[in-house]
Amino acid sequence: MMRLRKLGPGFDPGVVLEIDKRLRDTGVRILLAVESGSRAWGFSSPDSDYDCRFIYARQRDDYLSLYGDRDVIEYPPDAVFDVNGWDLAKALKLLLKSNAVVVEWLTSPWIYDGDSQFREEMLALARQVLRPDAVARHYLHLGERQRRTYFADANIVPLKKVFYALRPAMALRWLRLHSDVVVAPMEFRLLANESDLPTAVGAIVDDLLIRKAQSRELGEGRLPISIRDLIDSEFELARSKWSARGGAPTEAARAAADAFFRRWISP
Repeated sequence: MMRLRKLGPGFDPGVVLEIDKRLRDTGVRILLAVESGSRAWGFSSPDSDYDCRFIYARQRDDYLSLYGDRDVIEYPPDAVFDVNGWDLAKALKLLLKSNAVVVEWLTSPWIYDGDSQFREEMLALARQVLRPDAVARHYLHLGERQRRTYFADANIVPLKKVFYALRPAMALRWLRLHSDVVVAPMEFRLLANESDLPTAVGAIVDDLLIRKAQSRELGEGRLPISIRDLIDSEFELARSKWSARGGAPTEAARAAADAFFRRWISP
């Protein structure tokens, strides 16, 4: 077993030490702890908070209790720290529903702590049980919600919010262009580089990324037309391409997840 640890150059050492302490204080076995917010996506600002997410396992006997513990461990968030995690059982149940959040945790470029074998095996399980239509619908619903919230009309909008609608649209575009793959990259730059973006869109994205990395605020402005058109186009294509039917996980997928769960809660 190899423990994982990989953090970016912009991570504050004092903040990281506090996150490490909070992970130790959980009293459970940390299987994987990652950065999951804008720092992992690749469009953080100088004042971005730290979004640590983790998957954990308790002792086997804890899962046999009549009065089971909560399947979430969370610390109250503040301006700097947002630290919480899911029990392995919860993470696996969501994975069987093709929850893209779990997949993003597994593919985050920045890792506070983790078991390398666990990450490798759960990614393999994800590729086995994920349903492409369900993953795509996740990004579609997320993107449409952000679109309605921040860009419902042509009024002036906070430019930093552009990424919250653009990233789901880019994930949908990537999945459409890579139809044989179900796990899209988490990093925004990688999504962009592998999504054959129109030149005008690529130039605006590059400019916004540079400005966001240097400033706490990008100011306000109108949603660039080329960005708006790409977002709306990808959402429209996704609505027609990806079935709205949910569908339950197959018996094979459930059996694979059960076997994985039993293996990783062993003392």
